[in-house]
Amino acid sequence: MDKNILQTILEILREEHNKWEAPVKKLKKRTTDPFKVLVASVISTRTKDEVTAEAVERLFKEINTPEDLAKLPVEKIEQLIYPCGFYKTKAKNLKKLAEILVKDYHSKVPDKMEELLKLPGVGRKVANIVLSRSYGQPAIAVDTHVHRISNRLGIVKTKTPEETEKALQKILPEEWHRDYNDLLVAFGQTICKPVSPRCDICPIEKYCPKIGVKDARRSK
Repeated sequence: MDKNILQTILEILREEHNKWEAPVKKLKKRTTDPFKVLVASVISTRTKDEVTAEAVERLFKEINTPEDLAKLPVEKIEQLIYPCGFYKTKAKNLKKLAEILVKDYHSKVPDKMEELLKLPGVGRKVANIVLSRSYGQPAIAVDTHVHRISNRLGIVKTKTPEETEKALQKILPEEWHRDYNDLLVAFGQTICKPVSPRCDICPIEKYCPKIGVKDARRSK
């Protein structure tokens, strides 16, 4: 994609972002605290943001620190984060994660990718969210929305989120790395949906090649 077109698309998405009532925006308004961002991000994997937001709110009424979480029984964590996807596995990971933070990191969430990836339940997407949102690093968190829309727009041509992250690091100007996830997730939840994207109201429709789109809603 032409760099000028890409810049135009990003600027339009940033301008339109405040208009979108996306579930992810409710979740991301809550905090930049590294521990809470980490926990919320682990809970959010393979779970709708509406469900994640409610689970995070319940859990954070009970805990504030890694020490608090480490003391909770796994069964209690399960109860608090249910019905998030894979809640039993996540509960075990969260407890172990908290124990490791207390024991090995003096209760401080690491600010390095390689250290974050050592924690249970933490993959590159979760790690990048923590690095960008809590530590202000130019990290690109790639989830299903970011991967799908980046390919749909023709910004990248990749098969996996990991490939998309690497490609975007080369293509995106660094000043857009931190915001890219927020913009595309909100855009994907409200307009550029996986099925029947709202091309009829899309602010960047004229720049989009609609790669892989079969059933877009059209303007009348």
